[in-house]
Amino acid sequence: MRLLAFSDLHWDLAQAATLVELAADADVVVGAGDFASIHEGLDETIEALAGIETPAVLVPGNNETEAALREAAAAWPAATVLHGEGAQVEGVEFYGLGAGVPITPWGWSFDLSDDEAAAMLAGCPEGAVLVVHSPPRGHVDQASSGESLGSTAILEAIEARRPRLAVCGHIHESWGTESRVGDTRVVNLGPTGTWFEL
Repeated sequence: MRLLAFSDLHWDLAQAATLVELAADADVVVGAGDFASIHEGLDETIEALAGIETPAVLVPGNNETEAALREAAAAWPAATVLHGEGAQVEGVEFYGLGAGVPITPWGWSFDLSDDEAAAMLAGCPEGAVLVVHSPPRGHVDQASSGESLGSTAILEAIEARRPRLAVCGHIHESWGTESRVGDTRVVNLGPTGTWFEL
């Protein structure tokens, strides 16, 4: 399976158009959250991405809510929104969890505590592709200050469930970086589109 994955478009319609072109060569497309920019531009960004006819798996970021993403993606037939749930796509198990984890300092942000995230990750099957907006603590989560901003709950879920791949975004300064948690490859995507062979 050829997988094209991205995160953190933040209302960049030109980049969305580029991803639509790239997606023609993919078997599955993954969008790991933050399609909007502080709740603005979600509908326009999803509308631009809806040209993707390949099956697409989306999770909400912290810049849009789960409900808003589900509503925006309702008219995109190829898209499946996951938040605390899984789906089989082209014979592969995917499990998704969106939001900022742990809770961010911004009052406008769509966030979960680590405890809330842990409860929502409990259903992740072993060996799935894990699509999360927030990175695991201590991996691909370094801010410009050097501080690790990732989630303990996501780290523990990866350790326990051993996904075949874990993709995230959220921490912009770590876009394009990758790490390993046990045998699981963990990649902070960014908006340009990253290719994986499964």
